[in-house]
Amino acid sequence: MNFFLLSLIKTGLVAFVLLTTLAYLQWIERKVLAHIQLRPGPYRVGPHGLLQPLADVVKLATKEGVIPGGANVFFFLFAPFLAVTLALTSISVIPFGPEIEVFGVKTNMELTGVNIGVLFILALSSLGVYGIAIGGWASNSKYSLMGGLRSSAQMISYELPMSLAIAAPLLIVNTLNFRDMVNAQSGYWLGVIPKWNVFAGPFPQFFSFLIFLIAAFAETNRVPFDLPEAESELVSGFHTEYSSLGFAAFFMAEYANMITVCSVATLLYLGGWQPLWPSSLGSDFLAPLIHFAAAGMLFYHGGQTVKSRTWDRFSFPAFGVIFLLVGALFLVPVLKPILIPLFWFVGKVGILLFIFIWIRGTLPRFRYDQLMRFAWTFLFPVAIANLLITGLLVALQS
Repeated sequence: MNFFLLSLIKTGLVAFVLLTTLAYLQWIERKVLAHIQLRPGPYRVGPHGLLQPLADVVKLATKEGVIPGGANVFFFLFAPFLAVTLALTSISVIPFGPEIEVFGVKTNMELTGVNIGVLFILALSSLGVYGIAIGGWASNSKYSLMGGLRSSAQMISYELPMSLAIAAPLLIVNTLNFRDMVNAQSGYWLGVIPKWNVFAGPFPQFFSFLIFLIAAFAETNRVPFDLPEAESELVSGFHTEYSSLGFAAFFMAEYANMITVCSVATLLYLGGWQPLWPSSLGSDFLAPLIHFAAAGMLFYHGGQTVKSRTWDRFSFPAFGVIFLLVGALFLVPVLKPILIPLFWFVGKVGILLFIFIWIRGTLPRFRYDQLMRFAWTFLFPVAIANLLITGLLVALQS
């Protein structure tokens, strides 16, 4: 197969999956928050609310886009475009799995492989603040300007501990290439303990992993660090004056950044697509077992005709069949080298995304002075100490 044709197919596939994921990630978040708060969440549009993202897209696309009086029109329109472009570009250097063979052509499960993938991600994340800051300034609104200023200070402050947290595992793997990082984390101690950086010696990067996650919450403007929006103080912060596709672009950029930071955390600390235990002990069968178990639960609940809602009697068995088919795909020898690593990578990223949502449903928002004090007086010194200890032990080991 032609290299350019294969690259075009990969680009289209990744774009379709990413955009679909972004649409349904907000549905998942609303459902998880609803269960935390003991309410049903969206369920009216389609079975179990599965068509709610489509309804939201139609609503936002057909809604009138209002430009406030006195706003700088060019920068007002440019800001959400810049934010979503930078957020979506980051995914291009994220590897989702090992090298595979498609129709006799070997290719990597990523859009493009660069030897400085970590620096590329850091560069794009540092530029991401411009979209929010420009949007807040160009809106000609005090609420928006305050949100943009808060975002600038917050993202710059938390980029420092995040960069220091990332530098610590780099000392262990000695590479800036994401694929080489994952390969360096392959293997097991005593045959069962994975050699992921979060467990790796000479100084396990568990603290570095926690620092990275905390800084990621601030970088993506998520609760408890969503001060640039702060509905109780700033209406909606930097995007108060945005509606229609402008608001949708900022909304999409936030979720795309969540996926990016969770993917980077998976590659840096959790072994990427490396399984939790060796395939010789049956790790390859976990994916089909999960899908078959989910299918069994769906068939069981769909068959409870007395307790089930009318729609569930049809939708549950239909989804059960889908889970059965997907689970069967993991057992196909030709597809296993592709689907099994992808399952482990997506599973780890999904768990981290669930933590993001879980934190939003459980923690209150910080005050702004608490946010800045936490970054400079605690997180930054701890990140420096973690980096110094890691560097010292790596030097002594070598």
